[in-house]
Amino acid sequence: METSKEMQMNNIPTKASQKFRNFPMVPRVVFGNGSFDQLGDILLTKRKSSDAPFIFLVDDVFENSNLHSRIPRIFSDQIIFISADEEPKTQQVDALVRKIKESYLEMPSGIVGIGGGTLLDLAKAVAILLNNTGSAADYQGWDLVHRESVYHVGIPTISGTGAEVSRTTVLLGPERKLGINSDYTTFDQVILDPELTKGVPKEQWFYTGMDCFIHCIESLNGTYLNAFSQSYGEKALDLCKEVFLDDLPDKESRNKLMMASWHGGMSIAYSQVGVAHAMSYGLGYQLGIKHGLGNCLVFQHLGEFYPEGVVIFDQMRNKHKIQLPKGICATLNDNDFETMISIAMGMEPLWENALGPNWKSVITPAKLRSIYRKI
Repeated sequence: METSKEMQMNNIPTKASQKFRNFPMVPRVVFGNGSFDQLGDILLTKRKSSDAPFIFLVDDVFENSNLHSRIPRIFSDQIIFISADEEPKTQQVDALVRKIKESYLEMPSGIVGIGGGTLLDLAKAVAILLNNTGSAADYQGWDLVHRESVYHVGIPTISGTGAEVSRTTVLLGPERKLGINSDYTTFDQVILDPELTKGVPKEQWFYTGMDCFIHCIESLNGTYLNAFSQSYGEKALDLCKEVFLDDLPDKESRNKLMMASWHGGMSIAYSQVGVAHAMSYGLGYQLGIKHGLGNCLVFQHLGEFYPEGVVIFDQMRNKHKIQLPKGICATLNDNDFETMISIAMGMEPLWENALGPNWKSVITPAKLRSIYRKI
């Protein structure tokens, strides 16, 4: 039998040396059709006073909808409608935080994000910055947040991003597109109501659903894969195949895609994403391309890295008659390409998950440029 010293020399963790990352999880989640109507009761237990409002950050597509009238606003609560046409920005977070602080004497009881990934990411970022100094750009990176966020709730109205469960809020900053990755980012409460995803336009439904599918492919084929992330990733992948390859009734499809989004988000929370996401960040920063579409534009050309995944992706795309835009990068100049390449190559954890610690021997600026030119 090896001694403790011999085990350490052979990189076998002993009880004394072993240390695992203690990741956060969403502590409370409600799932079910119509569960949105429980929001008022949930928030009531978290109100600090009548002068400490809840701030609802809501996708502006719901401004004149039935959902607007169902938001349980009382006392000095405020609804702020926000367009999700563009990716969330650090400057946008800073402006929202200033507006909230200037409007109220007391710290809000909490932030509630209602919408897709853009609104959920904004809600997470605002909750962090209300209780931390400086700009949102100061916290883009890994584990830079040191004070807990204010109470925050996530309510997705489209399925696929995994933003409702992740410890990341992805923002466009002045110099990069990068997430605030921290233990304080995760929502305190999530409400998963599949009824809220009714009426999502087909292409948006597809692109956002493919974000989830690509999460699974990149997680399950990554070097960071572990039993925990694998169990969630495999379930999410199976659900994506049912939703996008089988002919399910609408209600069942909505329920399963919402669960796929949750499981896919959990899978990458305990591992990482990979090539498509790294390169999509470059497209998002330089061209403002929405995250789900950006992933699809890149992933179609990644047969070298994810051959089985690309085959399934093409099957899904053909079944739903989705035509991806072409010529996106046709008119870009050298500076544009260099910026996108720099953004993409800066996502080191993603590349290491995709290709291992020696990823720089595989991925070069010339390699990335050749892929971008195909888009």
